[in-house]
Amino acid sequence: QVRLVESGGGLVQPGGSLRLSCAASGSIVGIDPMGWYRQAPGKERDLVATLTDGGITNYADSVKGRFTISRDYSKNSVYLQMNSLKPKDTAVYYCYAYIYEGWRSGGYWGQGTQVTVSS
Repeated sequence: QVRLVESGGGLVQPGGSLRLSCAASGSIVGIDPMGWYRQAPGKERDLVATLTDGGITNYADSVKGRFTISRDYSKNSVYLQMNSLKPKDTAVYYCYAYIYEGWRSGGYWGQGTQVTVSS
């Protein structure tokens, strides 16, 4: 059974940094892409950043230049380094992965981790 487990959320002051981590486990043949979405209270879940197997990144305009996505392909993991955080970055952050299990494939979500940016 495939699982995505996230860590690294928390409370940080404006201008601060956080690093989110997400590890996928299970009968995984491949993952493409892997990334992060976020959902603020009362709003829809939106793309933050994704990274393909080929190294292609896609960032939301609101985080370009501040957030960096990276992957450890050997560990089926994805990371999100968040710098210069702003109160509007406050949201639940979800890891996403499209996973190939051999005879089937599909999108999976993590349980979410809360990021709060406040003084």
